[in-house]
Formats: sequence, structure tokens, C-alpha cells
Amino acid sequence: MIVPLALAQFIASYAATNMNVAISTIAKDIGTTVIGMQTTITLFTLTMASLMIPGSKLTEIWGRKRCFVAGLAVYGTGALLAGLAHGLGLMIFGYSVLEGIGSALMIPPIYILVTVAFPDVRSRARNFGIISGAAGLGAAAGPLIGGIVTSSVSWRASFGLQVLVVVAIIVLAPRITDPGLRGPRPAFDIGGAILSAAGLFFVVLGILQSSSYGWFAARKDFSVAGTVIIPKGGVSPVWLSAGIGAVILAWFFLHVRSRERAGRPPLLPLRLFASRIANLGLGTQAAQWLALQGTFFIISVFLQEVRRFSAIETGLALTPATIGILASSALAERFAKRHPQRRLIQAGFLVTAIGMGLLLALVREHSNVLTLVPGLLLMGIGLGTMLTSSVNVVQSSFPEPDQGDISGLSRSISNLGSSLGTALAGSLLVAASAPGGKPFALSLVVLLVITLIGLVIAMLLPRGSTRTPAPSASGGPGAPDPATVTRAG
Repeated sequence: MIVPLALAQFIASYAATNMNVAISTIAKDIGTTVIGMQTTITLFTLTMASLMIPGSKLTEIWGRKRCFVAGLAVYGTGALLAGLAHGLGLMIFGYSVLEGIGSALMIPPIYILVTVAFPDVRSRARNFGIISGAAGLGAAAGPLIGGIVTSSVSWRASFGLQVLVVVAIIVLAPRITDPGLRGPRPAFDIGGAILSAAGLFFVVLGILQSSSYGWFAARKDFSVAGTVIIPKGGVSPVWLSAGIGAVILAWFFLHVRSRERAGRPPLLPLRLFASRIANLGLGTQAAQWLALQGTFFIISVFLQEVRRFSAIETGLALTPATIGILASSALAERFAKRHPQRRLIQAGFLVTAIGMGLLLALVREHSNVLTLVPGLLLMGIGLGTMLTSSVNVVQSSFPEPDQGDISGLSRSISNLGSSLGTALAGSLLVAASAPGGKPFALSLVVLLVITLIGLVIAMLLPRGSTRTPAPSASGGPGAPDPATVTRAG
């Protein structure tokens, strides 16, 4: 059953990165601008991130497997329309809207199904390792595969490839074992869904705006419908957007508390935030994806802008990181047998930091491309090791009835980390590009500091859980046993 789930995670991660190498080509073919295509990619990220929590809640209403297949159908339809697009409107509708909605529906069930189907931490680690490897491979190989397909065939073929993979996953879907939902289906909290989606939308939008406007003083006028809201030199609109998002999210939490007090099911129960282990695990997830996406972005821009590498050459240069992620993910079960998840997360951050240090020490403007290999390989090994372990810690901290909620929250945090990584790297590159500056080194140093902060968070993970989550009402394979939770801690 793990094959269709891993393929779905791969194609979702692939979609998030492969477009970057074909922006100019697509813009020319459909009669738009590079800004138009960048907006399309941004909207995809916003849609996926803002709908991840509502999408996960639907797994408890529609069923996990049904929600997964529905997400695939929506995603595949979006990819087909995007591949047929001859204008920006259809491209946005297909890629940004439908693929974003499809991703929000199909990604949470992937992690829920693995958690409830594999009750012990070792088998769960093995299968989460495969899923994490697929995620890392999709993100890392997206530019390479997209570059090869775009150069040899057409950018439309890249979307066609996604459609074919989606069809293959749907054919394989009957292999997926779903224990099924127990008890009555909860009502869908429409108000909570709107508030959470809007809050996350504005927070992620603010993060993404940082590369254009900067983090502090606005680099240019910020206009809405032709009216200048913030003039150049004023406070960056990043904080305006993030502030609006924070207010809406605060409203969302008040809404959730009100529904819980009234005895009505909320979109996201507040008890999820009472687990110290889960909160620390979510913190490590955010740091991991921030480091992964930010570093890949910096190195890709460095190779293309400084070394003048093509899209295919850039993808090949990143191959050591891909190999490292796949190798460490494949060994996840063996690692879990020998070491606690806490120690694996700590080791992952440490190895990733060493890899970043090697990149800073060895790579120069005119150095041999082989100087990238040690640093990228270690980064890949470190990231692959801790991505699997962090997911295992978070998902294993809750019983089966909470798996839908924690999966959506976990994926939202990971998406926020990814968005912040790319935006932070981009804004640092722009800010440090003044004469005499060293933008790439500075950006990588900042990401190294964030990686070390992630290591500190991992050090705070307790050696054992302070409490064991109660099993599901019927017991069964979805209820983590005390040994599992203690081992995960």
C-alpha cells in the first residue's frame, strides 16, 4: 500500500519545484509575463498551505481513502487543464487552484493511513522513511526532471507526466488498507475552515512578499487596485499581511474555544497544542523544511546566476543531496530499531549543519563543481534522517481519533517552513546584493543558524513521553501503545 502513497507525495513535491525551470518558456507560450508565472506559483503555495487543515478534517467526514482518491482526481484535473492552457487564467485555475486543492485533500491522508496501518514505531519509521524520501526526491529532482522534459519535449509534457502518475496512483489505490472510521462522522466547522484558511493565507502571503518588498523597509511602493497603500521606504507590507493573518488566526482560536465550550466539534481541537512532544516535533519540522527549501533555492540560484549552469546542470549538481535523502530515508527502519527518534532528529540537525559548513568552506565562484558534493551529501543524509523521525514523533503522540487533525496541522507547519525558507533566502539574496556584499554566503549562514536553532529545539525533546495518549475507543491498530510513544519521545 505504500507505493501509491509515496507516489502521491512525490508528485505533490515535484509540482512545487519543477515549474521554476520553465517560467520564461511558459510565460512566452501563454502570452503572459514572468511576474504572472511567479504569481501562479505563489498562489499554488498559498492555496495548498491555507487549505491543509480543512482538507485533513474532511478525512474524518469522507473517509481517509476516499479523501485521498478525491484529492488525486482534483489534482489530476488541474494538471490536465494547466497542460492545455493558452492563457494565464486557465493556468491559474488548473495549477494554482485545482492542484492546490487536490494537494490539500490528498497529502494529509497519506500520513494518517501510514500511522493507523502500522502501529509499531519501527514499521512506521520504515514507511515514513519511504514517504519522506519521496517528498525529498520530488522536491530535489523537480528542477532536473522539469528541465529535461521542458528542453526535450515541452513544458506541457511535464503536466502530462503528472496526469499519468495520478492515473497510475488511482489504479493502485485499491491496495491501500484503511481500517475505516469509527463512530459518528463529525460536522464540518465551516466558520473555522474559513478563518483558518484566511489566516494562513495572509501569513504565507506576507512571507512570500518579503522577497519583493523586503522584511523591514519597503523596497518599492505597495499598491492595491492602483492605490499606493505603503510608499517606498515605509514599513514593509510583509508585516501588514502577517498582522492581518495573525488577527484572523487569533479569531480562529477564539472561535474554536467557543465551539468546544458549547459542545460542538471544532475544526481543530485545542488539545493538540497541549502535547509538549508534539509541539517540539512541529518546531523541528518547520526548521527542517525551512533549511531544505531555503538551501536548495540558494544553491540553485548560485549555480544558475554565478556559475551559469542550465536547468539540467543545476539539477544534476543537486543530485548528491537527493542521494543522501534517499539513502537515509531507506535506512529509517534500521535507525529506529537502534536509536530513539529524539536522538535521530538531533543527529540529523547536526549532520545537516556540518554539511552547510562544508559548503561555506569549500564552494567558491570558480571552484570545481565537485566541491559541492561533500556538503550536499551530508545535508541530504541529515535531512532524510530527521524528516522521517520528526513526522513519526508528531503522529505517534496522538491516538487514532486525532490523526486527521494532527496530520493537517503537521502538513501546514511544514508548508509554512517551506514558504519561509524560500522567501527568507530570496530576500536575503536581494538585500545582500549590494556592491561588496556576499549574498550567497550570508544567506547560507542565516540558514545554518536556523538549523542550529532546530538542533536546540530537538535537544529539548524529552527522553520519554510525560504521558501516554489514550487508545482509541475500540483499541485496534490505530492506537499507539505506551512503548511506541515512549520510543518516539
